[in-house]
Amino acid sequence: MAQAAREWRQTVDLGRLDMRDTIMEAIGIEVAELSAERVVATMPVHGPTKQPFGVLHGGASVVLAETVASLGTYNLIDQESQLAMGLEINANHIRAKSEGLVTAVGTPLHTGRKVMVWDVRITDEDERLICVSRCTVAVVPK
Repeated sequence: MAQAAREWRQTVDLGRLDMRDTIMEAIGIEVAELSAERVVATMPVHGPTKQPFGVLHGGASVVLAETVASLGTYNLIDQESQLAMGLEINANHIRAKSEGLVTAVGTPLHTGRKVMVWDVRITDEDERLICVSRCTVAVVPK
């Protein structure tokens, strides 16, 4: 792959997407990188993302994974005429986490015209695997 193709490029104007009053704002998801090859986002492990037992809620990890896959898909489609919507997701929760920050890295496994499949790996600050997920995203007309 040419060097220029490997460089980070953002085609989705995240400023155009209204993040106010969304799940991303509510639990603190922040997008750090967005390219055709990968999406990186972080999420704090804090009150809104924890179970009553004091550890990261598996559902919060799934929200993070689907957010990464959906944004990655949206980045690859015609944003004027299409939307990206989660179709199916699975997740294996590998390790508990009670504080700090988790980072999700999503890479596309399949980029079709109607369906995209993403591998999303969520790790902690020491790069220990917290969760692994596969997310299928539908590409639908607006």
